[in-house]
Amino acid sequence: MILSSYERMIARRYLLPGRGERFIVLVAGFSLGAVMLGVAALVIVMSVMNGFRAELFDKIVGLNGHAVVQGYGNRLADWRQIAAQAKATPGVVSAIPLIEQPLFASYNGRSEFILMRGMQVSDIRANAGIRRGLIAGSLARLTPGSNNVAIGSRLAESLGATIGSDISIISPQGQSTPFGTVPRIVSYKVAAIFEIGIYDYDKAYVLMPMEDAQTFLLLGDKVGMVELTTTNADKVGEILAPLKERLNGGAVIADWRTLNAQLFEALAVERVAMFVVLCIIILVAAFNIASSLIMLVRSKTRDIAILRTMGATRGAMLRIFITVGTTIGVLGTVAGLLLGAIFLFFRQSVVNFVQLVTGQNLWDPSIRYLTTLPSKPDPAEITLIVIMALVLTFLATLYPSFKAANTDPVEVLRYE
Repeated sequence: MILSSYERMIARRYLLPGRGERFIVLVAGFSLGAVMLGVAALVIVMSVMNGFRAELFDKIVGLNGHAVVQGYGNRLADWRQIAAQAKATPGVVSAIPLIEQPLFASYNGRSEFILMRGMQVSDIRANAGIRRGLIAGSLARLTPGSNNVAIGSRLAESLGATIGSDISIISPQGQSTPFGTVPRIVSYKVAAIFEIGIYDYDKAYVLMPMEDAQTFLLLGDKVGMVELTTTNADKVGEILAPLKERLNGGAVIADWRTLNAQLFEALAVERVAMFVVLCIIILVAAFNIASSLIMLVRSKTRDIAILRTMGATRGAMLRIFITVGTTIGVLGTVAGLLLGAIFLFFRQSVVNFVQLVTGQNLWDPSIRYLTTLPSKPDPAEITLIVIMALVLTFLATLYPSFKAANTDPVEVLRYE
């Protein structure tokens, strides 16, 4: 919108009214603040929701792969052949045999539910999530027959175990005797402690060489599943379709969408719901801009009439008041983006400060899954938020602007 010099001057004067019109300035300030808070809230919430999904996906997939080939009864005898077939499938990056079994662990009278995971030593050391999350000990000490294990940090806290502690792992499926099945109990030394960043994993996982897991569970040469990683997690179904045909019902393929369907669907629904709810804040801000402009038009009716008699056109009045309203919207949007960026940068410090002031644990990892507040701003979403805020504020200026443009100077100045 191109304004003439006098139109810009009048719009500037109306944005900063005189002393007798401070109430209008106050209302306009509230409108600007409402736009700022609405934009900031949308940017913060959507970035945090995106961060949740990205962090959960990266850490869950980083530890579990994109899909698994599971045997019936959690047993795969021909796992080497399946792994070879999977690696030969276009789009499959890796095929890792592993064993997962829910068991119990005890140490110094404390007992915890665990998920024992047996992997080949080379695969344990090559896993980026485990390597990055190593906080104590060394993965080099995990060798077949060493009876050394790596455990999650939360599990270590729950058991009170440290590097060098001997924890007992208990399996209810032991050897059969004339007196019934005797639980199998084996002592393992803690050689490493890791923290993936997802509470459930850090609270339960115990890693050990696959050979030790096979011996403990009396599996012989069998494994529980083969973990697959593909080139594109979103197209995992298409990539693994040929492998599924070759398996011919001998095993079941489950991908990350199936294994974590409820979690990611809940995040998607919550994300949409939060976006819609927070859009109402910007809508309220647009109504505030409309009300402030209506008050400005009412207070400037005589000035508008004089300008009209001096030659100002209806279009000029329309442009002046649209400029005033959209300027408030633009300034509020920019301020909201800055506020959102500052909050996201210091998000964890803000959470810690609020927890310190209130004395409440606002970020319980056992409920939130992740140990820290994540964030992943999406430029496309932020652009959409900015466009939506500007469009709503522009639409809010139309009625009062047309009202000002249609002011009849004869009626206003008749009794002056």
